[in-house]
Amino acid sequence: MMPFPGGIENTANGALILSVGAAILYLFATAHAPSLRRTAVKTLAIALLAVLAFMQGAPWLLVLALALSAIGDAALSRDGDAAFLGGLASFLAAHIAYIALFLSHGLGWLAPIASSALLTTIAFVMAVTTVATLNILLRKVPAALRLPVLAYGIAILVMGLASLTTGQPWVIIGAMLFMASDTILGFERFVMSSIGQGRWAAGIAVWVLYYVAQLILTLGVIFAG
Repeated sequence: MMPFPGGIENTANGALILSVGAAILYLFATAHAPSLRRTAVKTLAIALLAVLAFMQGAPWLLVLALALSAIGDAALSRDGDAAFLGGLASFLAAHIAYIALFLSHGLGWLAPIASSALLTTIAFVMAVTTVATLNILLRKVPAALRLPVLAYGIAILVMGLASLTTGQPWVIIGAMLFMASDTILGFERFVMSSIGQGRWAAGIAVWVLYYVAQLILTLGVIFAG
C-alpha cells in the first residue's frame, strides 16, 4: 500500500520508491572507492526526498534542509578534508533549516518539554550524549577541524531539542535517528583507526540510520502539515 493516493503511477509514490531504491543500492557501494557513480547514487536518495517534499507542497524549509543534505552527501562521498569540511558545512546549514522548521511549527522551547517527563528525559539524554561524544571527538580530530566539529555538534543537538517542541512523535524519532547516525559517523571517522569489519559495519549503520531519519522526517512533516 502506497503512502500517497494511487499506485506507483502516482508521481509522489514513484519518487519515494526511486529514493528508497537508491538508498538500498548505496548500501552495496559503501565499501567501494569514491566514484562518480557512487556519488550520484548517494546524492539521489535524498535529492528525491527533496523533490517529493516540493511536489507535496511541504514547507520550504523542509525542501531546503533536504536539498542541503543532498549536497552534503555529494561532498562526503569523496575523500579528503576539503570534501569533509564541505559536507560538514552543508549539513550544518541543513540542521539550521530543520531548527527553523521545527520551531516555526512547534509550541516554544519549554511548553512541550516541561509538560512531559518523557520529552524531558529525551532532552537530557540528547544533551549528555552530545557532550560526551564531543568530549571524545575533540581529542581525536585534527586541530583544524575542532571548531567546525564543535559547531556541528552544537547544531545537531539544537536540532534534536527543537524537534521536541513539535510534539510530533515521528519528527522526534527522525531527529533522534539523525543524531545517532552522526554520532556513529564521528566515531567511525575519527576514533576507529582500522579499516576492518567493525568500520564497515559502522558505515552501514550510519547510512541506514541517516536515510531512515530523513525519510521519517520527510513523511512526518508532510503528513503532519
